[in-house]
Amino acid sequence: MSEENNNSFEQEAKKTANEFKESWNQTTNNGENKKVIAGILAILIGGLGIHKFILGYTKEGVIQILLNILCGAGSIIGLIEGIIYLTKSDEEFYNTYQVGKRPWF
Repeated sequence: MSEENNNSFEQEAKKTANEFKESWNQTTNNGENKKVIAGILAILIGGLGIHKFILGYTKEGVIQILLNILCGAGSIIGLIEGIIYLTKSDEEFYNTYQVGKRPWF
C-alpha cells in the first residue's frame, strides 16, 4: 500500500511540474515577459520611469520621475536598471521583477 501511495505521489508531482512548465511556456510566448521593452525604455528614457510603469511599479515610477527632476539621478538609475534587465535570462527576469515584484535593481 505504501508503494502505491509513493507512485501516486510521484505521478501527481510530475503532473504538477508539467503544468508549471506549460504555463511558463504560455506566459513567455504570449508576451507576458516584459524584459526587452522594459530594458530598452529604461536605457533610452529611464529618467521618465516608464519602464517602472510597464512592470506595474507605479509608486517607484513616480519616485524615479521625481529623482530625475530633483537631481538627475533618475536617468542614471534607469540606465543601470536597463542593463541589468537585458542581461538577465528571460526566466530570471520574469521571476524577479514580474512574479517576485522586486522594484529596484
